[in-house]
Amino acid sequence: MCAVTGLLCEYRENPLGIDVRQPRLSWRLLSEEPGARQTAYQLLAASSPAGLAPAQADLWDSGRVESDQSLHVPYAGPELASRQRVYWRVLVWDETGQCLESEPAWFEMGLLSPADWQADWIGSSFRGGAYSNLPAPYMRRAFALPEQARSARLYVTALGLYECSINGHTIWEDVFNPGWTDYTKRVQYNVYDVTKLLKSGDNVLGVILGDGWAVGRVG
Repeated sequence: MCAVTGLLCEYRENPLGIDVRQPRLSWRLLSEEPGARQTAYQLLAASSPAGLAPAQADLWDSGRVESDQSLHVPYAGPELASRQRVYWRVLVWDETGQCLESEPAWFEMGLLSPADWQADWIGSSFRGGAYSNLPAPYMRRAFALPEQARSARLYVTALGLYECSINGHTIWEDVFNPGWTDYTKRVQYNVYDVTKLLKSGDNVLGVILGDGWAVGRVG
């Protein structure tokens, strides 16, 4: 039994928020046969799953490449836009000449330019002294959708730490987002698929903020 598995883009499976313009693609040849190895590959990238066939890929078709490389192969199609989703798959030839085809995978680009970030910072007019002990701010925004959202993303960051919810449901399970950086030079952001948390009609976005490394005690 042979199969092409483990499709990754920039070390991640079906990732959101890719911020490199030529993402690197990786895969594995899984085989129970001793000595099985890859001798060639062909990468296909398209704007929809239906386009993932040779001579039909509308973004990129690498053609057959005689190589055993299966790690960090750079995407070499047209320049990708912010928030663009790319579907991809790989065809692999083994040492017997058998062609194996992976299942489709995808990746979605993040915000590639500062101009893509349209939101303004939300801040407080209160200015405390050094290491002021203040309660965590709770923020809430209600909004309405005329119909069920087909696709929705939440791009979020903070100087400190944050936890977000939509309609009372926490969006993710990980903590300490967006992570530590030199806040005077760079602030990271996270992106989440929140389509299933939204509904037609009234919705509520909630945010809890914490000091974190930006303004809290460190050390």
